[in-house]
Amino acid sequence: MKNLILSTAVLALTAGVAAAETVRLGTEGAYPPYNFLNDAGEVDGFERELGDELCKRAELTCEWVTNDWDSIIPNLTSGNYDAIIAGMSITDERKEVVDFTQGYTQPSPSAYAALAEGVDVNSAAVAAQSSTIQSGHVATTGATLVEFPTPDETVAAVKSGEVDAVLSDKDYLNPIVAEGGLVFIGDVYLGGGIGMAFRKSDADLRGKFDAAIASMKADGSLNALLDKWEIEGKF
Repeated sequence: MKNLILSTAVLALTAGVAAAETVRLGTEGAYPPYNFLNDAGEVDGFERELGDELCKRAELTCEWVTNDWDSIIPNLTSGNYDAIIAGMSITDERKEVVDFTQGYTQPSPSAYAALAEGVDVNSAAVAAQSSTIQSGHVATTGATLVEFPTPDETVAAVKSGEVDAVLSDKDYLNPIVAEGGLVFIGDVYLGGGIGMAFRKSDADLRGKFDAAIASMKADGSLNALLDKWEIEGKF
């Protein structure tokens, strides 16, 4: 009986350790080319490939969780997943709540897009996704900020004439402008690059991913991945 009890305890401990090694990665799944859901309903894009490779290098088993952008940090801090990898720019304001890895992109431009040139972005109605560095920037200008929950809605608002322009990551807007209908009318650099975010209590876990990012920078594989997904901000 004692052996049975001991064996059961060991199995329970082993299961707990295994569970602890499964890291849940939270992403939005709606911000191509960084992250999106493919036709099979699976997380895809630059950050899917990056996250899978980082987990491999850190010798961690990872699973993906999607979450609306507006609540992505609160649901990290409440324990619904263990890290955010979702095109999140590193900012001083966010650092008050979460800890970031080093950036896996250099700071890259945000861009204004409109139906035609000649829009004064400092006095126009400008759409931006809520809780982003772009919405924060528009709020500091003389423009009228109109926020939307998703990036797709910001673009739709411009096309419908609800607003005069949109401000978003240029990497996101590039294929949309290339399709026609919108034109770029200006760039602005915001934030300190994009990184993974962690709870402040998870320094060890953050350190494992930080080391993996550094190794991808060192061997050139990170730049190759940025090239593949046509994302600016190479190292």
